[in-house]
Amino acid sequence: MTTFIMLSTLTDEGRKTLKQRPDRLKAVNKEVESMGARVTAQYAVLGGYDFVNVIEAPSNEVMARIAMELGARGTMKVNTLPAMGIDQFVEMMSKSVKTMNAEEGRS
Repeated sequence: MTTFIMLSTLTDEGRKTLKQRPDRLKAVNKEVESMGARVTAQYAVLGGYDFVNVIEAPSNEVMARIAMELGARGTMKVNTLPAMGIDQFVEMMSKSVKTMNAEEGRS
């Protein structure tokens, strides 16, 4: 599973919906699950976005479908970013350094 960060901003319609039905947030999480992904963490935030969601999905295609489905409703705007855990990032960078050092040694 790939981890994605979904940043979302409510539209005026989304704010009205959420004010009337705050439980709608949990219902959307279940819809995400029905599309093949899983919300692993969710935060309401202050600033340029209203929510930060950490989502695990099997592929970019599944995540793109979720983002399009949710955005098409007109209740929020989404920005989705693929994410990599720090341990995985450090491992990748270590391999890159080893490869670079090996190539320099061959020159």
